[in-house]
Amino acid sequence: MKTGAPRLGSQWTTWVPPVAVVALILGWGRELPPVAMAIIGVCLVGAVLAAVHHAEVVAHRVGEPFGSLVLAVAVTIIEVGLIVTLMAGGGDKASTYARDTVYAAVMITCNGIVGFSLLMGTLRNRVAIFNAEGSGGALATVCTLATMTLVVPAFTTSQPGPEFTGDQLAFAAGASLCLYALFVGVQTVRHREYFLPVRSKEQAVQPDDHAPLPTDRATWSSAALLLVALVAVVGNAKLVSPAIEDGVESAGLPTAVVGVVIALLVLSPETLAAVRAARLGRMQTSLNLAYGSAIASIGLTIPAIALASIWLEGPLVLGVDATHMVLLVLTAVVSALTVVPGRATLLQGGVHLVLFAAFLFLSFSP
Repeated sequence: MKTGAPRLGSQWTTWVPPVAVVALILGWGRELPPVAMAIIGVCLVGAVLAAVHHAEVVAHRVGEPFGSLVLAVAVTIIEVGLIVTLMAGGGDKASTYARDTVYAAVMITCNGIVGFSLLMGTLRNRVAIFNAEGSGGALATVCTLATMTLVVPAFTTSQPGPEFTGDQLAFAAGASLCLYALFVGVQTVRHREYFLPVRSKEQAVQPDDHAPLPTDRATWSSAALLLVALVAVVGNAKLVSPAIEDGVESAGLPTAVVGVVIALLVLSPETLAAVRAARLGRMQTSLNLAYGSAIASIGLTIPAIALASIWLEGPLVLGVDATHMVLLVLTAVVSALTVVPGRATLLQGGVHLVLFAAFLFLSFSP
């Protein structure tokens, strides 16, 4: 953004989100042939790229950490709607959709987004610099939420299987919501300086640093188009999910793969935005997106699913198995060693990417 807000009317990012929504409306509730499925896939990719663009416009206007918060919350709210829609569809597999999607979101954000961001940041500047105080607090919140909602249910005894009782689920939902609200308050008000981009003296000033702010009109237009694009991303992901489910079933793959693929699609706007920020030397923005998305994914999803479970039929399985539990613990340990120094090299990025690859591989081959 070299000249402030771009002219929205001349940008492809202006018309792609509405076109993607039109494709969503035309394809909703219909049996789609392969050609139509391919068109929806193209619209899905276009909506992802458009969402990244408009999120960056809004983020540039409101500044950090509010910009990262906008994208994280917007994606997560619509992700909740997708999970509830999938669970409402019923079937024996619906009981694990929430767990699979939330667990996948944690692993994608904490290993995939962080790993790729560190890779891009260290290839450009050799050492990635960020605020250990803010990133460490965010990571602690992620670990607490993930353990309480994905690990503890596997060890409770009041309910058979990796499930919470009604009272336990209500407590976990309330605690998750409180932690999320506390994190947002600390990030945006009380200790906002801990979440602002940090630069070393060796790093050059980036072109975006002194770019004029977008106008109010451009900002509100981008905010509206961001919401439209996110609806298109999640809705079109829902349309292609039956094809994904059929492909997973025909290939004999585990049901959890569906949650992994959907989470990858839904989190793709945040991934692209985080990697671009890291490439520009704003590693703190990348970590804000990664950990903020993980916190929002748990802190908002679990309360919403707990509320929806009142009218949804069937059990709600939340506890992960032993293999995923080990990966989750290893992710927490490695992440702590990454963020505590406030500096990271290519090695840390490689370690996170190996963990991300292990998560993907073991999801397809448990």
